[in-house]
Amino acid sequence: MASYQNGRNGRRPRGGSRRRGDNRSRRQDAPVRAPAKKSLLQRIMDLFTGGGSKPAPARPVLREQPPRTNGSEPTSRPSRKPEAVEVTTPRLYVGNLSFDATESDLFELFNGVGAVQNAEVVTYRHNQRSKGFAFVQMNTVDEAKRAVEELHDKEFLGRKLVVSGAKSSEHHSAN
Repeated sequence: MASYQNGRNGRRPRGGSRRRGDNRSRRQDAPVRAPAKKSLLQRIMDLFTGGGSKPAPARPVLREQPPRTNGSEPTSRPSRKPEAVEVTTPRLYVGNLSFDATESDLFELFNGVGAVQNAEVVTYRHNQRSKGFAFVQMNTVDEAKRAVEELHDKEFLGRKLVVSGAKSSEHHSAN
């Protein structure tokens, strides 16, 4: 009967070294191996952590930024022409509004032109910060037209206001 030897033929165990003894001197002279190929997970981690031997490529410059005066606003910014909406209702749109402006400030400003029913500054829901525009409801269409004539491009809290007729709900849903 033949003896079973677990698939091996009795020689040295797999993975063992051929030489016995101290072979440190040989290791110092041995050539340096190339690093093992990285697994997919390692390559993905290197992508997010920047852990590669190659330096990251320089980011392309999209356009030159104008110099900032006090760190808040660029010095010159091309103005965008607002869409002119004819005043057909007493409701007015007030744009380019200072973020510090309150509804009472608007109420006082527009009350100098005519009787104001309501002033509403539009804000973000999560932090109640102004979005930079508002709606003012005047008593009559004539007062609204007079407010547009007098207050459009007027400086208010450091910014030139954009005052025009508010888009009606039918006009807004058509766009």
